[in-house]
Amino acid sequence: MLLDFEVQRCTRRCATSGRKLDPGETFYSVLQVDGAQVVRTDYAVDVWQDPPEEAFAWWKSCIPSSDSSTPKLAPNEVLLELFDQLGQQPDATDMRYILALLLIRRRLLRHDDEVCGSGEDGSRNLMLYCPSREETYQVPEVDLDETRIGRIQAELSELLYADTSGG
Repeated sequence: MLLDFEVQRCTRRCATSGRKLDPGETFYSVLQVDGAQVVRTDYAVDVWQDPPEEAFAWWKSCIPSSDSSTPKLAPNEVLLELFDQLGQQPDATDMRYILALLLIRRRLLRHDDEVCGSGEDGSRNLMLYCPSREETYQVPEVDLDETRIGRIQAELSELLYADTSGG
């Protein structure tokens, strides 16, 4: 079940060498599915070769300086890859819906107001278009309470935002 995963923020240490990553240093992050969890691993540039074969997303980033306070969202392609991965998980419908709303807000997906599909059970679907991929998606609308929305947002934040706390 993909909904109840915990992915830690950047540890500021290279997974291969164990060396501390310093502010301003460039590094690579990798996301992999390990059983029911999504695992993030970070690598210093000097030991980076290629992402592991089982990785579904990776990106190059920079350890923020200690005076940085604005969180940095993962690159757009990583967001879209996670969106695709969640689409393959029947029990991740609510998380995919929240991520779709984020992608609409970031203008990676467009909502087609004129077309609103409905499922076989009468449920409503968001009809979305991704201009960069030239693909259309149907995402079931999900009615969530504030508690569940908060948990999903926290999970997505842990997974998709870089740690800028300085420690």
